[in-house]
Amino acid sequence: MMECKKIIAGFGIREGKAVRLDDRAAYYEKGLLELARFYGDSGADELFLLDLSESEEDHEKTIGMMKEIARLSDIPVIAGGRVKRLEDVKKYLYAGAKASFLDGSSEENVDLMKEASDRFGDDKVYAYLPDCSYLESAKEYAQLGASVMILGDLDMTEEKLLKVSECKEVFLLTGSGGEFLPAVLKTENVNGFIGILDGEAGCMDLKQDLKARGIDVDTFESPVSFSGFKLNSDGLIPVITQDYRTGQVLMLAYMNEEAFQKTLETGRMTYYSRSRGELWLKGETSGHYQYVKSLSIDCDSDTLLAKVNQIGAACHTGEKTCFYTDLVKKEYQETNPLKVFEDVFQVIMDRKENPKEGSYTNYLFDKGIDKILKKLGEEAAEIIIAAKNPNSEEVKYEISDFLYHMMVLMAQKGVTWEDITRELANR
Repeated sequence: MMECKKIIAGFGIREGKAVRLDDRAAYYEKGLLELARFYGDSGADELFLLDLSESEEDHEKTIGMMKEIARLSDIPVIAGGRVKRLEDVKKYLYAGAKASFLDGSSEENVDLMKEASDRFGDDKVYAYLPDCSYLESAKEYAQLGASVMILGDLDMTEEKLLKVSECKEVFLLTGSGGEFLPAVLKTENVNGFIGILDGEAGCMDLKQDLKARGIDVDTFESPVSFSGFKLNSDGLIPVITQDYRTGQVLMLAYMNEEAFQKTLETGRMTYYSRSRGELWLKGETSGHYQYVKSLSIDCDSDTLLAKVNQIGAACHTGEKTCFYTDLVKKEYQETNPLKVFEDVFQVIMDRKENPKEGSYTNYLFDKGIDKILKKLGEEAAEIIIAAKNPNSEEVKYEISDFLYHMMVLMAQKGVTWEDITRELANR
């Protein structure tokens, strides 16, 4: 099966702000993290991040922002722009980028391509070609280990596109789109388009237009048509909506066929309001949109389950979920591993931000990194010793101690459980 053509949202980063690629003196109105999350939710397949930092201090700040972007946007990231040594490639990758690009106009970057490919794998190394005059070097870059060529030429023409098509390498092209975009994406060795977008419109409308023009792009397609659903007496199907990260049930609403189709087309939850007798785009007035991550149907085909990224509160009262009023509740011990880890980690973070007298956690933070590492090492040794004993109970206690001290280290170094689980999932 042929891979879908990718629509990639591209922007630069300078001093913690999002910068336009076509005018590097112009900033987007949306904040950097807001913009990245918006495109991650609204249909972009990947993000292209150009590091425009000038100082080492701003470079380190940008790396930190890229790490947060990779966590928030929930789609793959391609990063580069300030590579002076192999360590910089590693920083981009360790920040969460799927690949890092090296600038072909820099002789030092070209020299680094093979070393970076050997160290991290050719799938992690792309080459950036500032304009079409570098096309003749694409073969060399590929031989050095760059798996994808990113063409930064913003003034694409039929003649230039023909030259790209004559190359053997895989390309991503950059530009602002327009009527020429279908021709770009129909070029066999062009796998995607890095769009200079306005920061306001999502990518789903663009994808629907491209799809109508015969371009294979990734959109929401249901294998079961609405006619296959079992509807209630009003011709509607109930939809249970959950937060896709936590699994928390947010609300219950209903869809008719038009609402279902709108949800698939836009990637934003659209319901049918029974009280108003009309379609209801969730968040249209409040800005609390629900971006679709998945839609499922139950075994009887009479209820939908939507997993979404909820912006703001789901409930009109301002509560995160509509189900905030307990009627009956039996106390129970939470044993969901990630929930327990996250709850303990939040207690540790609270101790860090709001010190409590006599707290052992605060004692560790006060003593600093060396003390935390010493305790972590001691607990690791205790696990080894306990594992030699026949009673597994001792191992359980020592692992628990180790995990606690590990979470203190995570808090000290600014690493979250989401960072860890994302890294494990990538592996």
